[in-house]
Amino acid sequence: MRQPALSLAEMSVIPITDVLAWVVIAVFLGGVVAEWQGRREIARQLTAGAWSLFAVFWFLLIQYFVFIHRSIVESVLVLVAVPGCLYVGWKLLQGRDSLLLLSRAVAFMGLIYLPFETSVLARGVLIETVAAQTEFLIEVLGYGDGVRLIQDTSGETTFVNTFYFPETDRGSRIVFACTGIGSMAIFGGLISAVKAPLRRKAVGTVVAVAIIWVLNIGRNAFIALANGHQWFDQAWVEGPVMFAFGLSDPGRVSFFVADRILSQGLAVFALIGVAWLVARWVPEILDIAEDLLYLVTGDEITLRAPEAAPDGGDREV
Repeated sequence: MRQPALSLAEMSVIPITDVLAWVVIAVFLGGVVAEWQGRREIARQLTAGAWSLFAVFWFLLIQYFVFIHRSIVESVLVLVAVPGCLYVGWKLLQGRDSLLLLSRAVAFMGLIYLPFETSVLARGVLIETVAAQTEFLIEVLGYGDGVRLIQDTSGETTFVNTFYFPETDRGSRIVFACTGIGSMAIFGGLISAVKAPLRRKAVGTVVAVAIIWVLNIGRNAFIALANGHQWFDQAWVEGPVMFAFGLSDPGRVSFFVADRILSQGLAVFALIGVAWLVARWVPEILDIAEDLLYLVTGDEITLRAPEAAPDGGDREV
């Protein structure tokens, strides 16, 4: 292959950030326990400390997202995350206790995400399942004859996760970040954190996970096909994309257009749409959205009237 196993959404495993991620979640959980015990001041301090550690975590990943992964969307997000985390911690110390709900959501997100990220067995099962379902979709779309699903040719794993296109001698592989588990963990954490009847929370979780799973399989198929068949191999596209992402191989343009530009850009709108649907069953998550809007705008914005809550409108802070 001229482009050996180019990752669809490669995520490097940096030991120090893996360890730090568990430390961050542990401190967040310490704040959750303190809040449940009614020790509000300790909860504030622990959670503010967790947000400070979270800022360090994102700071350590700036180089990866900006210079190695070269993702415009993710680079912007990680650059905003560092001061954003510090700001949330500061507002907590200033007495905005409603941010404990957002913090609790982050703790639960980590509990869902990290076991998959740090377990080779769980990660392998997830990656190969997504790869197999992506292959099935490619077959259904009528492109199966031009691609083979083979074992990881990078030598990093023994997973069967690589799509190879003999006609163009191009390949791409499914890695952990291509599984959609990050987005599913976000909604799992948000729904788990709020106070709402279990039945509505279960429905909201199923809706979110199902939609994200299906969209992610479609995304992976699109990127694999675009890269394998060089769909964006056009002179007017090649120059600007190679300049913007610092590419030296014109054959990588189709991948970067499909993944870094189109898929990641549309993913933002897709997640907003999923959040809107989930809020129909679990409107309590709008309380978290209100705090996020406050952090961004500095204004108190009401998205959900207390009396509209199906379980009596109690706002959890």
